[in-house]
Amino acid sequence: MRIVLVGPPGAGKGTQAAVLAERLAIPHISTGDLFRANIAQGTELGKQVKSILSEGGLVPDEVTVAMAADRMARPDAQGGFLLDGFPRNISQAKALDGLLAESGHTLDAVLDLEIPEEEVVRRIAGRRTCRKDSSHTFHVQSRPPLRPGVCDVCGGELYQRDDDREETVRKRLSIYHEETEPIIGYYQEQGLVSTISAVASVEEVTRRAIEALPQRSRER
Repeated sequence: MRIVLVGPPGAGKGTQAAVLAERLAIPHISTGDLFRANIAQGTELGKQVKSILSEGGLVPDEVTVAMAADRMARPDAQGGFLLDGFPRNISQAKALDGLLAESGHTLDAVLDLEIPEEEVVRRIAGRRTCRKDSSHTFHVQSRPPLRPGVCDVCGGELYQRDDDREETVRKRLSIYHEETEPIIGYYQEQGLVSTISAVASVEEVTRRAIEALPQRSRER
């Protein structure tokens, strides 16, 4: 089963990707993870990415595609995979089609997680992170700490990360609408897209996603 997961920031793609990949027994391939792994391993592609990011640049499509191609060619991905963060634009989507065609495969499904823009802003801008341990996160509305500004777990100071600020979130959404959202139309023309409301519990969104997949994958 070869799946692309798409949706705006704050839609819960990372969470759903991990859950779905485990349920379907296929690897979760995240471009963010690929970048970090290649940098940590000191690969040639990793060196390119590190240099680009250190200068504040954007990773070129050809580098992203090369990393994704290398990961999809590994033995554990021969039976399928779930892509998260790739493709990010039409050019990358066409490159993915080419890579799959070379190996005699096609995509089976594209899951589009849909969420209102204001809900995205509410989810991300309300997030607070512990300075002592960034894995400790809270939300001013849905998961407030017992004491304002203090981590329940370790007592560290809670703060709002710069990329969680409302103006940054809206900029990220603007980039998503301009660069990534068009791939939904591209895949709709191929009859691959299932749009799923991401405004629900993690379990319910997962159920909707599984139901939207072709029958053969749900029987695994």
